[in-house]
Amino acid sequence: MTRHPHHFKIAFALAISAGSWGIYWLPQRILVEGGLTGGWGTIAQMIIGLLILLPIAVWRLIKKKETGLELPVTGLLVGGGFICYALSFLLTDVVRALILFYMTPIWTTIFEILFLKKRPGLERVLTLGLALGGLWIVFSKQTIIPLPENAGDWLALAGGAIFAGGMIRLEVVKTDGVFPIIFSFFFYGALFNIVAGFFLVDYLGEMPAIEAFISMSSFLFVISVFYFIPTAIVILWAPSKLGAGLCSILFLAEIVVGVISSGMLTNEPFGWREIAGSSLIVLGGILAVVLAPKEENLLN
Repeated sequence: MTRHPHHFKIAFALAISAGSWGIYWLPQRILVEGGLTGGWGTIAQMIIGLLILLPIAVWRLIKKKETGLELPVTGLLVGGGFICYALSFLLTDVVRALILFYMTPIWTTIFEILFLKKRPGLERVLTLGLALGGLWIVFSKQTIIPLPENAGDWLALAGGAIFAGGMIRLEVVKTDGVFPIIFSFFFYGALFNIVAGFFLVDYLGEMPAIEAFISMSSFLFVISVFYFIPTAIVILWAPSKLGAGLCSILFLAEIVVGVISSGMLTNEPFGWREIAGSSLIVLGGILAVVLAPKEENLLN
């Protein structure tokens, strides 16, 4: 895989989009306060995104173009990984969900070696070490070694591995533009969410009253159109242009924004750990972009 002509522009757009997910906890909290408890806010977001994109999918189907329904494995991986991540916030501490899910750089590196036969260079070791070192500094006061302890922890860990597998698929899958990928994400992600909600009903609770969905419908529409869909397009499109390994490191921008935003808007602490760890993550991301090889090394 050769470096894309717009390598730096795509990397910047991805960092901004991934960073914006650092405040994902805020709309989630608003939805819960509005009555959409038990993960139903996440289900509603996926379904609304699906409904918004459905007319385009129908038009593409009539024109005999790809819609994304042809990508069940890719859709289930990226959509299912995200759903596990979103639901884990409801079942464990935010800190534990973040650190366990964001083992994705490790998973993507392993998957690249196993499935894409890539040989990571020294620049990957350096940038991965910086990014994960920063992650450890931020969260080590809560847990020295992040081992799963409850259902939410396992969901976050599994979600990171599943999403990493999805990024590997996004790197190699060939589609007619980005629409099939984004529609596959919403369609199969929504299915995964409904099934997961059914199996986790004892943890997540029963379906809220219909009045809660109606009262939050305007808010759901706004965040879907102006936040959820646009950022998802960039996040799901980038791996095919930058590679899954580099993208997984840039995704850590979410940690930086999440730490800063929670420190500013809540009573979460923001001290030397957060500053030092975030700086290392940012440095790792910048070096990952700058040092990315123009030609990928493959295993013999």
